[in-house]
Amino acid sequence: MSLVDALFGAFGMPFMARALLVMLVLAVVAGVVGVLVNLRGLEFISDGLTHAVFPGLAIGLALGGTAGLIPGAAVAALLAAAVLTWLDRAGVTSDAAIAIVLTATFSVGVIVVSRSGDYAGELEALLFGRVLTVPPSQVLPLIVVSLVALAAVGVTLKQQLFRAFDAAGSRAAGDSSLVLDLVLNGAVALVVVAAAATVGSLLVLALLIVPGAVARLVSQRMWWLFPIAAAFAALAAWFGLAADLAISVSAGVELPAGATIVGVFVLGYAVVLGAALLARFVRDRVGGDGPNAADSWRSLPTRSDAPAARSVELGEGR
Repeated sequence: MSLVDALFGAFGMPFMARALLVMLVLAVVAGVVGVLVNLRGLEFISDGLTHAVFPGLAIGLALGGTAGLIPGAAVAALLAAAVLTWLDRAGVTSDAAIAIVLTATFSVGVIVVSRSGDYAGELEALLFGRVLTVPPSQVLPLIVVSLVALAAVGVTLKQQLFRAFDAAGSRAAGDSSLVLDLVLNGAVALVVVAAAATVGSLLVLALLIVPGAVARLVSQRMWWLFPIAAAFAALAAWFGLAADLAISVSAGVELPAGATIVGVFVLGYAVVLGAALLARFVRDRVGGDGPNAADSWRSLPTRSDAPAARSVELGEGR
């Protein structure tokens, strides 16, 4: 089977259609939420949340089988988001808080999984996902969880951007930093829930981080970051599923679908980064001075750039 056949003909099979639908919704939502994660510098917190979901997956699977995965993961993720937010506001350094939550929860998950009859098989499924075997009964819950995360971010988007660039100004404007942090961490947690049940808890981070990083390389216009990240994530998920099927059928090499999708995400980032660096090199050689996509990651202010942030037009590019 060629890649073209896999891209356009393989998704008539029910299991491939389910996998594509879930991955497209998840990738788009993860891309949008991931832009805020990138702007706020919350990659390590997101990593902690991905590991904190693991015991919820294990307990849900032990108590309710595959039907218990999403409820168990949701409870664990939202609790972890609340605990991380509280520890950060209590004065515990964020890295220490994440390390505490990560190690404690992950060890609990491994202990729970070790009590099952198929320890190795269940551990592999929870860590690396089961994209191609998502049961029909889980498709709607996974989509609902993803859309709730998207709605939470959408309702508070302008406030989240204001806080990302100027935390002091956001507080002075009357925005509650606690509420905004809880909403964003909760949205990340819900994305992790949906992704952990499909691509696995160890591969979730790529879906959250890579699309936002790609968008920062491509554009310096604030409101363009979100559609760029969503489009890249959707295309990478589609190509990843198709590539996995094509390799499995044509070469007879069975690859984990979740890992293949993540590999396509990372490869896509490498291609965009290479193009950005090449554009920057060409611009420097010809002596150009204007901003371009190659330095977009330098052009956007970060949370530490409060003076620059005050000059950012949040409505720019609309």
